[in-house]
Amino acid sequence: MRSAGFLTDRQRRLAWVGFLLAAFQAPLAANLIDDASWLFAVVVAMVVATIILADDAQRRRPAQAKAE
Repeated sequence: MRSAGFLTDRQRRLAWVGFLLAAFQAPLAANLIDDASWLFAVVVAMVVATIILADDAQRRRPAQAKAE
């Protein structure tokens, strides 16, 4: 049996939506805005991607058997 990740299925879907929105917003903002504020969208996308990857790693771990 596989262990569940720390994100629920709904949270995982929302994390993917947030990642995609931030990842697509960054290049658009870079083209439209003269300052470097678009870098914030890149940082947010990287943080959300790290959370998704950590959840994936935990889901792929085998479940630990109960100690008797």
